[in-house]
Amino acid sequence: MDDLAHIEWSPEGELEVLTFDLQSETFAVEAVLVREILDLLPETAVPGANPLVGSVVNFRGKIIPIADLRLAFGFPRTDPTMDSRIVVIELATDNGPFQVGIRTDKVHEVATLHRDASEAPPAVGLRWRRDYLRAMVRRPSGVVILPNLVAIFNPLLGGKIVDPLPVLEK
Repeated sequence: MDDLAHIEWSPEGELEVLTFDLQSETFAVEAVLVREILDLLPETAVPGANPLVGSVVNFRGKIIPIADLRLAFGFPRTDPTMDSRIVVIELATDNGPFQVGIRTDKVHEVATLHRDASEAPPAVGLRWRRDYLRAMVRRPSGVVILPNLVAIFNPLLGGKIVDPLPVLEK
């Protein structure tokens, strides 16, 4: 697996994440990557763009591409609901910081995941591309999926994600 797909568990074996829903599944991204949680904004389609990031929004004078991770995980497109949100994350690339909004069905909470409840994605039986998953973490409410943002976004960028986890300076 990609070296950058590793998980930076704390010395106590914990990881703070923001959890959100896509379809009927719960996903999470590291809390240190999250810059904003936005209500849905008017999107502008980008002709010829990869459908995964086929539109942009204008937020505070900044153009932010919007990713529909549903497509990466083979879910059908759906209309937004009143719970839908955009989670803006920032990744470090070799061309500088890259911000992208992830369209979600519902944002839940900042939660703490535990390494001892995590497992690598199974080698068989998945309905998703295994390289798009970093880990699956058991919680009392169900399984939380940590997507591999490096594998999902690197093919779409002009640069390469150099480290998906640091807190980036503004």
